[in-house]
Amino acid sequence: MPSFRSDPLEELVIPDGTTVEEHDLVAPGDVIVGGQSTVEFGVRGRNVIAGERVKFGGHIEAEGDCRLDMWCGVGDNVLVGEDAYLGERVEIDGELKVAGDLDIGDDVDIEDGFEANGWIVIRNPMPTIVFLFVYLSQLLRIGEEEAAEEMLSALMDDGDREHEPVVVPRGARVSDDAWRVSTPARIGDACRLHGNVRAQSLAVGRDNEIFGGLRAKGDVTVGGGTEVTGNVTTREGDVAIGPGAEIRGDVAGDTVAVHSDATVEGEIRARSSTRMLDEPVLSEPVVGSAEGGAEPGETDDAGEVDVAASEPDPGGEVASPAADPGERAEEAGHDHDAEVLPTDD
Repeated sequence: MPSFRSDPLEELVIPDGTTVEEHDLVAPGDVIVGGQSTVEFGVRGRNVIAGERVKFGGHIEAEGDCRLDMWCGVGDNVLVGEDAYLGERVEIDGELKVAGDLDIGDDVDIEDGFEANGWIVIRNPMPTIVFLFVYLSQLLRIGEEEAAEEMLSALMDDGDREHEPVVVPRGARVSDDAWRVSTPARIGDACRLHGNVRAQSLAVGRDNEIFGGLRAKGDVTVGGGTEVTGNVTTREGDVAIGPGAEIRGDVAGDTVAVHSDATVEGEIRARSSTRMLDEPVLSEPVVGSAEGGAEPGETDDAGEVDVAASEPDPGGEVASPAADPGERAEEAGHDHDAEVLPTDD
């Protein structure tokens, strides 16, 4: 369960079953985008919530509510199945259609007009993120910590929702070419994504298709059955590849652990050691994991183990360690952003 002591927008979260289809991000649940981010394609989801100055390159389709804070921009139509809330100076380069009520701020520019079946209120709705912050702060100020926990749980937990929301952190840039964030990233199971994924650290679930490379400053874990068309590299962390995974590129890290049933078509480089695994690399789901999962280095009921806490096995080497995992082979054209990792932060 998320805690009010941590910022829920401090990581990229791609829940199970999320896909990119014809330049649209299609989410099985809600989509939450932090302020000053850029999403260069369209978005389809249950509820769509965006912070201040978020730019969408395509349309928005929300089955439920849509809330766009001030200075947001949408490059196409906005279709809303329930209610819509638009902050001041929002720009929509298309048509706005709302099945329910429309709460709209000053100086909103809708190029092709709007239509709402419910009430239309012209005012300046309080930005969503500001409202949540003020409300949570007030609850904490009067000592209602339990109420604050319950509120945040209702917003971010699976609870009554079937799916965890897609969460794009503040200042991110997401497109068909690359998903760039300065935070950790988690990708669930059975997702289909286009573009290179760049994050502080990366945990990728099982049975995904990723048409691009994976790069992080910290650890990178790729679950069983996942296909990556590109390189998997880390600047300072370790890499673990699960059973049945296919990496159509190079793998580089401090310590590289590859399952015996995994396939790596490129070169494997490691500063410390490389080793072969006989156990899965994920002890619990990457997204929406249940409490009480296996501790690092311990086997859970499914017989899966977290390799991050295991010591390297000198006898299990599968390739000779290289002096520097940043030394890379010539690209095969799969990773659009496969330059050598910079040495500065």
